[in-house]
Amino acid sequence: MRKTPAASDCVMTQVVLPGDANALGTAFGGRIAQWIDLAAAVACQRHCRSRVVTASLDDLHFVLPIKVGAVVELRARVNAAFRTSMEAGVRIESEDPISGERRHVCTAYLTFVAQDENGRAVGVPPLDLDNEEDQRRAHDAGVRRVGRLERAKSRRARLDRENLSAESRER
Repeated sequence: MRKTPAASDCVMTQVVLPGDANALGTAFGGRIAQWIDLAAAVACQRHCRSRVVTASLDDLHFVLPIKVGAVVELRARVNAAFRTSMEAGVRIESEDPISGERRHVCTAYLTFVAQDENGRAVGVPPLDLDNEEDQRRAHDAGVRRVGRLERAKSRRARLDRENLSAESRER
């Protein structure tokens, strides 16, 4: 059954508490990455209605710091569906709870793979791209996917070479 990207929407709200922050009083990048992973996973599960696992996290750039006490809103949506994987985009905004000022602090793109109960990859429903924005997001996701697959191929080749070299040293 085809689904629209909007059907996967996930909005998650967090408050940055002292335990989420570093000595500078700003949120740990790892904590924000954890929240990003959760929001994206919910979006992907909503799309495919099966369990999902994180395959990759692309280009997480923190443009602005997030201070202790700030409200953080994460908006996740499936951008593209491939055979057994999906890309979700997550937009992260920081809000000053007193002034209400909101700032876009980072965006992240994650790939998830749908799995059955035995951990085997399963197919995901195609996306019904019913407007220009959805089509643009899916196109951009396809471009990012090509780059991800090329980088993964290079990494595999490098690891194979390293393993061969290690094996020959052991002999």
